[in-house]
Amino acid sequence: MLIIPAIDLKDSSVVRLSQGRAKDIIIYSREPERIAREWVEQGAKILHVVDLDGAFTGSLKNKPLLKKILQAVRIPVEFGGGIRDIKTIKELLHLGVYRVALGTRAVEDMAFLKEAYKKFKNRIIVSIDARGKSIKTRGWKGTFKGIDLVGFALALKGLGFQEIIYTDTSKDGMLKGPNTAGIKGLLLKTGIGVIASGGVSSLKDIGELKKLEKYGLTAAIVGKALYEGKFTLKQALKLK
Repeated sequence: MLIIPAIDLKDSSVVRLSQGRAKDIIIYSREPERIAREWVEQGAKILHVVDLDGAFTGSLKNKPLLKKILQAVRIPVEFGGGIRDIKTIKELLHLGVYRVALGTRAVEDMAFLKEAYKKFKNRIIVSIDARGKSIKTRGWKGTFKGIDLVGFALALKGLGFQEIIYTDTSKDGMLKGPNTAGIKGLLLKTGIGVIASGGVSSLKDIGELKKLEKYGLTAAIVGKALYEGKFTLKQALKLK
């Protein structure tokens, strides 16, 4: 199971929010490229970068910071937040992004998602942000009524996607442990590979997630626990 450090960007800084609330913000650095290099030095194989301003507004806001990160490291960078059209996907891939994470537009517009998948295949991944069975959109401010978490994951599998990112929004940034039961349920009900995000607070949590590898969990995205020094990336990568 991969351990993927998260770098969330807002107002030109590396930050973490609690349950996606913009008012509950902690600023960790104004040098995202330095943070990216630190994760690489500790053994990261891939980085997960999110433009929170983009997620809230629907258009990229932190592209200059993304460019700095891409110039600073030589490992794959996955990027999401505010990506709502084919042109932007192409632009990001041209910049050097390894894989583009789609959220709101992918949920709300199946025709767009089909076109994107046809054009880019494994260069895109869908990030499903959910609270319970409900899918959250537009920076987690909206709730999509058309389909639930499992139904959408199955639809993605039907399109050809082999992997998704799943974030439990009630857990994200809270340092109270991931929703392992929910992750396991999603894996068993869909048979699609899952990258889990939200709630990791300790090495014990990493160990519990590793138990889900046999069901199809492929990776865990970790943010606040690393920034708060609950454990190091090196320690997490050494866990068997």
